Amino acid sequence: MKKALIIIVSLILLIIISFTIYWNLPFEITRKSDIEFGNKIIQNIKTYQKTNGKLPENGDWETLKKLGFPLKDSSSYLYYVTDHQGNFELTYVEGFDGPYLLWNSTEQKWTIDFPKIYAK
Repeated sequence: MKKALIIIVSLILLIIISFTIYWNLPFEITRKSDIEFGNKIIQNIKTYQKTNGKLPENGDWETLKKLGFPLKDSSSYLYYVTDHQGNFELTYVEGFDGPYLLWNSTEQKWTIDFPKIYAK
């Protein structure tokens, strides 16, 4: 009985420690696959901009699908918005409240923050 109690308590402590370590890892590690996918989309957008001389429009989902954007019907989706000054932002929208994982073309890096560009 004493041995079983020690094993159960040890497992619970191991689980708590594992979750604590995971939640304190940098987002570059915990969101690595999202960042890699977003980087591919960013390259596709930059290629489109060089080819066409402009960014894709905010609501042009046919063009955005061709650039590799996933469908919006999943629980987490990639949101794209421009400010019509040549800047754009990608945001992984998850739920209602931020902050979100986002990439802004003026900062040129992934951050956990609130959107800076809003659709008009």
